[in-house]
Amino acid sequence: MGVQRIGLLTSGGDAPGMNAAVRAVVRTAFVNGIEVLGIRRGYNGLIHGDVFEMEHKTVNGLTGRGGTILYTARSPEFATDEGVQRAAKTCKFLGIDAIICVGGDGTFRGARDLSKYNIPAVGIPATIDNDIACTNYTIGFDTACNTAIDAIDKLRDTMQSHERCSLVEVMGRNAGHLAAYVGIAVGANVILVPERPYDFHNDVIEKMRRSRIHGHNHFIVIVAEGVAEKEGDSHQIARNIADEIGLDVRVTILGHIQRGGQPNARDRVTASRMGRHAVEILRDGKINRVIGIQDGVLQDFDIDEALLMEKDLQETMYDTARILSLS
Repeated sequence: MGVQRIGLLTSGGDAPGMNAAVRAVVRTAFVNGIEVLGIRRGYNGLIHGDVFEMEHKTVNGLTGRGGTILYTARSPEFATDEGVQRAAKTCKFLGIDAIICVGGDGTFRGARDLSKYNIPAVGIPATIDNDIACTNYTIGFDTACNTAIDAIDKLRDTMQSHERCSLVEVMGRNAGHLAAYVGIAVGANVILVPERPYDFHNDVIEKMRRSRIHGHNHFIVIVAEGVAEKEGDSHQIARNIADEIGLDVRVTILGHIQRGGQPNARDRVTASRMGRHAVEILRDGKINRVIGIQDGVLQDFDIDEALLMEKDLQETMYDTARILSLS
Protein backbone atom coordinates (compact mmCIF):
# COMPACT_ATOMS: atom_id res chain seq x y z
CA MET A 1 0.00 0.00 0.00
CA GLY A 2 2.90 2.38 0.60
CA VAL A 3 2.79 5.45 2.79
CA GLN A 4 -0.71 6.82 3.26
CA ARG A 5 -0.37 8.91 6.44
CA ILE A 6 2.67 10.87 7.64
CA GLY A 7 3.28 12.40 11.05
CA LEU A 8 5.16 15.71 10.92
CA LEU A 9 6.99 17.31 13.83
CA THR A 10 9.61 19.94 14.59
CA SER A 11 12.02 19.39 17.46
CA GLY A 12 15.06 20.90 19.15
CA GLY A 13 15.92 24.58 18.85
CA ASP A 14 13.77 26.47 16.37
CA ALA A 15 15.40 27.77 13.20
CA PRO A 16 14.19 30.23 10.53
CA GLY A 17 12.79 28.20 7.67
CA MET A 18 11.17 25.43 9.70
CA ASN A 19 7.73 26.65 8.67
CA ALA A 20 8.75 26.64 5.02
CA ALA A 21 9.75 22.98 5.40
CA VAL A 22 6.41 22.22 7.08
CA ARG A 23 4.57 23.85 4.19
CA ALA A 24 6.57 21.91 1.61
CA VAL A 25 5.87 18.58 3.31
CA VAL A 26 2.14 19.21 3.53
CA ARG A 27 1.79 20.51 -0.04
CA THR A 28 3.91 17.70 -1.54
CA ALA A 29 2.00 15.07 0.43
CA PHE A 30 -1.32 16.52 -0.78
CA VAL A 31 -0.22 16.30 -4.41
CA ASN A 32 0.76 12.66 -3.84
CA GLY A 33 -2.46 11.70 -2.05
CA ILE A 34 -0.78 11.32 1.35
CA GLU A 35 -2.42 12.53 4.56
CA VAL A 36 -0.37 14.59 7.05
CA LEU A 37 -0.93 14.76 10.80
CA GLY A 38 0.80 17.68 12.46
CA ILE A 39 2.37 16.79 15.81
CA ARG A 40 2.60 19.67 18.28
CA ARG A 41 5.61 20.09 20.60
CA GLY A 42 7.88 17.49 19.07
CA TYR A 43 8.28 14.05 20.57
CA ASN A 44 6.46 15.13 23.71
CA GLY A 45 3.37 15.74 21.61
CA LEU A 46 3.81 12.41 19.88
CA ILE A 47 3.86 10.58 23.20
CA HIS A 48 0.65 12.29 24.31
CA GLY A 49 -1.18 12.23 20.98
CA ASP A 50 -1.23 16.01 20.49
CA VAL A 51 -1.94 15.85 16.75
CA PHE A 52 -4.18 17.51 14.19
CA GLU A 53 -4.91 17.01 10.53
CA MET A 54 -3.04 19.33 8.19
CA GLU A 55 -4.48 20.23 4.81
CA HIS A 56 -2.89 22.25 2.04
CA LYS A 57 -4.85 25.33 3.17
CA THR A 58 -3.47 24.91 6.71
CA VAL A 59 -0.04 26.03 5.55
CA ASN A 60 -0.99 29.07 3.48
CA GLY A 61 1.48 31.92 3.97
CA LEU A 62 3.95 29.90 6.06
CA THR A 63 7.02 30.30 3.85
CA GLY A 64 8.01 33.65 5.30
CA ARG A 65 7.09 33.06 8.96
CA GLY A 66 9.79 32.49 11.55
CA GLY A 67 9.58 29.97 14.36
CA THR A 68 7.47 26.85 13.95
CA ILE A 69 3.68 26.58 13.98
CA LEU A 70 4.08 23.03 15.32
CA TYR A 71 5.99 24.31 18.36
CA THR A 72 8.96 22.54 19.87
CA ALA A 73 9.66 21.22 23.35
CA ARG A 74 12.11 19.07 25.25
CA SER A 75 10.88 15.62 26.25
CA PRO A 76 12.77 13.90 29.07
CA GLU A 77 10.24 11.09 28.82
CA PHE A 78 11.17 10.40 25.19
CA ALA A 79 14.79 9.99 26.28
CA THR A 80 13.73 6.74 27.96
CA ASP A 81 12.94 3.49 26.20
CA GLU A 82 9.49 3.51 27.76
CA GLY A 83 8.83 6.94 26.28
CA VAL A 84 9.92 5.84 22.82
CA GLN A 85 7.59 2.83 23.07
CA ARG A 86 4.69 5.11 24.02
CA ALA A 87 5.41 7.31 21.01
CA ALA A 88 5.52 4.24 18.75
CA LYS A 89 2.18 3.06 20.14
CA THR A 90 0.67 6.45 19.37
CA CYS A 91 1.85 6.13 15.78
CA LYS A 92 0.32 2.68 15.44
CA PHE A 93 -2.94 3.73 17.04
CA LEU A 94 -3.29 6.72 14.70
CA GLY A 95 -2.21 4.76 11.64
CA ILE A 96 0.90 6.88 11.06
CA ASP A 97 3.03 5.04 8.50
CA ALA A 98 6.12 7.24 8.86
CA ILE A 99 7.43 10.33 10.65
CA ILE A 100 9.09 13.36 9.08
CA CYS A 101 11.04 15.27 11.71
CA VAL A 102 12.59 18.71 11.24
CA GLY A 103 15.47 19.58 13.56
CA GLY A 104 19.04 18.77 14.51
CA ASP A 105 21.09 15.77 15.57
CA GLY A 106 19.08 15.21 18.76
CA THR A 107 15.92 15.13 16.68
CA PHE A 108 17.46 12.54 14.36
CA ARG A 109 18.57 10.37 17.27
CA GLY A 110 14.96 10.35 18.39
CA ALA A 111 13.85 9.35 14.90
CA ARG A 112 16.38 6.50 14.87
CA ASP A 113 15.05 5.29 18.23
CA LEU A 114 11.52 5.26 16.81
CA SER A 115 12.64 3.32 13.76
CA LYS A 116 13.70 0.46 16.04
CA TYR A 117 10.00 0.00 16.82
CA ASN A 118 9.09 -0.16 13.12
CA ILE A 119 8.15 3.50 12.74
CA PRO A 120 10.04 4.67 9.65
CA ALA A 121 11.40 8.22 9.71
CA VAL A 122 13.00 10.88 7.55
CA GLY A 123 14.96 13.79 9.02
CA ILE A 124 15.19 17.32 7.61
CA PRO A 125 18.20 19.26 9.00
CA ALA A 126 17.19 22.58 10.52
CA THR A 127 19.55 24.27 12.98
CA ILE A 128 21.33 27.61 13.02
CA ASP A 129 24.47 25.79 14.21
CA ASN A 130 25.03 24.19 10.76
CA ASP A 131 26.58 21.23 12.58
CA ILE A 132 24.86 18.29 10.83
CA ALA A 133 27.70 16.34 9.23
CA CYS A 134 25.88 14.79 6.26
CA THR A 135 24.91 18.16 4.80
CA ASN A 136 26.88 21.22 3.76
CA TYR A 137 23.99 23.42 4.85
CA THR A 138 21.21 23.35 7.42
CA ILE A 139 17.99 25.33 7.33
CA GLY A 140 18.24 28.55 9.35
CA PHE A 141 21.99 29.09 9.22
CA ASP A 142 22.05 31.89 6.65
CA THR A 143 19.25 33.86 8.29
CA ALA A 144 20.96 33.56 11.69
CA CYS A 145 24.22 34.79 10.15
CA ASN A 146 22.51 37.82 8.66
CA THR A 147 20.75 38.61 11.95
CA ALA A 148 24.10 38.56 13.77
CA ILE A 149 25.81 40.60 11.05
CA ASP A 150 23.13 43.27 11.19
CA ALA A 151 23.48 43.57 14.98
CA ILE A 152 27.29 43.72 14.85
CA ASP A 153 27.27 46.36 12.10
CA LYS A 154 25.22 48.53 14.45
CA LEU A 155 27.56 47.83 17.34
CA ARG A 156 30.51 48.82 15.20
CA ASP A 157 29.20 52.37 14.87
CA THR A 158 29.15 53.00 18.60
CA MET A 159 32.40 51.12 19.25
CA GLN A 160 34.15 53.28 16.66
CA SER A 161 32.70 56.45 18.15
CA HIS A 162 34.04 55.59 21.61
CA GLU A 163 37.22 53.76 20.52
CA ARG A 164 36.20 50.63 22.34
CA CYS A 165 36.43 46.88 21.89
CA SER A 166 33.20 45.01 21.24
CA LEU A 167 33.21 41.36 22.26
CA VAL A 168 30.22 39.59 20.72
CA GLU A 169 29.12 36.08 21.64
CA VAL A 170 27.23 34.20 18.94
CA MET A 171 25.39 30.89 19.21
CA GLY A 172 26.47 27.55 17.78
CA ARG A 173 26.88 25.31 20.84
CA ASN A 174 30.14 23.41 20.30
CA ALA A 175 30.39 24.33 16.62
CA GLY A 176 32.11 27.45 15.29
CA HIS A 177 30.50 27.68 11.84
CA LEU A 178 28.29 30.62 12.79
CA ALA A 179 31.15 32.48 14.50
CA ALA A 180 33.51 31.96 11.56
CA TYR A 181 31.04 33.09 8.89
CA VAL A 182 29.88 36.09 10.89
CA GLY A 183 33.43 37.04 11.85
CA ILE A 184 34.60 37.08 8.24
CA ALA A 185 31.51 39.00 7.15
CA VAL A 186 31.97 41.80 9.70
CA GLY A 187 35.75 41.98 9.44
CA ALA A 188 36.38 40.91 13.03
CA ASN A 189 39.86 41.37 14.47
CA VAL A 190 39.63 38.12 16.43
CA ILE A 191 37.43 35.03 15.97
CA LEU A 192 37.43 32.33 18.64
CA VAL A 193 35.88 28.97 17.75
CA PRO A 194 35.80 25.72 19.76
CA GLU A 195 37.30 23.63 16.94
CA ARG A 196 40.61 25.49 17.02
CA PRO A 197 42.68 25.97 20.20
CA TYR A 198 44.09 29.45 20.62
CA ASP A 199 46.86 31.17 22.50
CA PHE A 200 45.46 34.18 24.34
CA HIS A 201 48.63 36.25 24.06
CA ASN A 202 49.43 35.58 20.39
CA ASP A 203 45.97 35.05 18.90
CA VAL A 204 44.09 37.74 20.80
CA ILE A 205 46.29 40.35 22.45
CA GLU A 206 49.02 40.56 19.81
CA LYS A 207 46.44 40.70 17.02
CA MET A 208 44.77 43.65 18.69
CA ARG A 209 48.12 45.37 19.26
CA ARG A 210 49.03 44.96 15.59
CA SER A 211 45.64 46.35 14.59
CA ARG A 212 46.29 49.42 16.74
CA ILE A 213 49.72 49.87 15.14
CA HIS A 214 48.04 49.70 11.72
CA GLY A 215 45.76 52.55 12.71
CA HIS A 216 42.62 50.86 14.06
CA ASN A 217 40.99 52.57 17.00
CA HIS A 218 38.21 50.05 17.67
CA PHE A 219 38.09 46.26 17.74
CA ILE A 220 35.58 43.45 17.19
CA VAL A 221 36.09 40.08 18.86
CA ILE A 222 33.69 37.26 17.89
CA VAL A 223 33.37 34.42 20.39
CA ALA A 224 31.44 31.19 19.78
CA GLU A 225 29.35 30.19 22.79
CA GLY A 226 31.28 26.91 23.09
CA VAL A 227 34.48 28.88 23.68
CA ALA A 228 32.76 31.19 26.16
CA GLU A 229 31.59 28.22 28.22
CA LYS A 230 35.09 26.75 28.37
CA GLU A 231 36.53 30.06 29.59
CA GLY A 232 33.80 30.60 32.18
CA ASP A 233 31.83 33.11 30.14
CA SER A 234 32.33 35.93 27.64
CA HIS A 235 32.62 38.49 30.43
CA GLN A 236 35.69 36.66 31.75
CA ILE A 237 37.33 36.83 28.32
CA ALA A 238 36.54 40.54 28.21
CA ARG A 239 38.10 41.06 31.65
CA ASN A 240 41.23 39.22 30.52
CA ILE A 241 41.57 41.55 27.52
CA ALA A 242 40.97 44.64 29.61
CA ASP A 243 43.51 43.54 32.23
CA GLU A 244 46.14 42.86 29.56
CA ILE A 245 45.94 46.00 27.44
CA GLY A 246 43.64 48.37 29.30
CA LEU A 247 40.91 48.60 26.66
CA ASP A 248 37.31 49.42 27.43
CA VAL A 249 35.69 46.11 26.42
CA ARG A 250 31.89 45.86 26.08
CA VAL A 251 30.21 42.44 25.90
CA THR A 252 27.14 41.72 23.77
CA ILE A 253 25.54 38.28 23.90
CA LEU A 254 23.20 38.04 20.92
CA GLY A 255 21.43 34.96 22.23
CA HIS A 256 18.09 33.79 20.91
CA ILE A 257 17.58 36.81 18.66
CA GLN A 258 19.61 34.76 16.15
CA ARG A 259 16.88 32.12 15.97
CA GLY A 260 14.02 34.48 15.25
CA GLY A 261 12.76 36.58 12.38
CA GLN A 262 11.65 35.94 8.84
CA PRO A 263 13.79 33.40 6.97
CA ASN A 264 15.72 34.80 4.04
CA ALA A 265 15.51 33.52 0.46
CA ARG A 266 18.16 30.83 0.87
CA ASP A 267 16.46 29.29 3.88
CA ARG A 268 12.99 29.47 2.34
CA VAL A 269 14.11 27.75 -0.85
CA THR A 270 16.34 25.17 0.84
CA ALA A 271 13.58 24.25 3.30
CA SER A 272 11.07 23.93 0.47
CA ARG A 273 13.37 21.66 -1.54
CA MET A 274 14.17 19.47 1.46
CA GLY A 275 10.52 19.20 2.50
CA ARG A 276 9.50 18.06 -0.96
CA HIS A 277 12.37 15.56 -1.13
CA ALA A 278 11.47 14.05 2.26
CA VAL A 279 7.95 13.20 1.13
CA GLU A 280 9.00 11.89 -2.24
CA ILE A 281 11.59 9.44 -0.89
CA LEU A 282 8.97 8.05 1.52
CA ARG A 283 6.54 7.75 -1.37
CA ASP A 284 9.21 5.80 -3.26
CA GLY A 285 9.81 3.39 -0.38
CA LYS A 286 13.02 4.80 1.12
CA ILE A 287 12.93 4.94 4.91
CA ASN A 288 15.10 5.95 7.85
CA ARG A 289 17.00 8.63 5.97
CA VAL A 290 18.37 12.11 6.65
CA ILE A 291 18.15 14.71 3.90
CA GLY A 292 21.38 16.49 3.02
CA ILE A 293 22.62 18.95 0.46
CA GLN A 294 26.10 18.52 -1.05
CA ASP A 295 27.37 21.11 -3.52
CA GLY A 296 23.81 22.25 -4.14
CA VAL A 297 22.50 18.74 -4.89
CA LEU A 298 19.90 17.12 -2.61
CA GLN A 299 20.87 13.70 -1.28
CA ASP A 300 19.70 11.39 1.48
CA PHE A 301 21.71 9.25 3.86
CA ASP A 302 21.01 6.26 6.06
CA ILE A 303 20.12 7.67 9.47
CA ASP A 304 22.64 5.51 11.35
CA GLU A 305 25.43 6.53 8.98
CA ALA A 306 24.43 10.18 9.17
CA LEU A 307 24.63 10.19 12.97
CA LEU A 308 28.12 8.64 12.89
CA MET A 309 29.51 11.33 10.59
CA GLU A 310 31.56 14.20 12.04
CA LYS A 311 31.72 17.73 10.71
CA ASP A 312 34.75 19.92 11.26
CA LEU A 313 35.07 23.62 10.60
CA GLN A 314 36.22 24.19 7.01
CA GLU A 315 39.94 24.89 7.09
CA THR A 316 39.58 27.43 4.28
CA MET A 317 37.09 29.38 6.37
CA TYR A 318 39.41 29.48 9.36
CA ASP A 319 42.40 30.43 7.23
CA THR A 320 40.41 33.18 5.51
CA ALA A 321 39.45 34.61 8.87
CA ARG A 322 43.05 34.50 10.07
CA ILE A 323 44.54 36.08 6.94
CA LEU A 324 41.98 38.86 6.62
CA SER A 325 42.44 39.82 10.26
CA LEU A 326 46.10 40.40 9.39
CA SER A 327 47.09 37.00 10.81
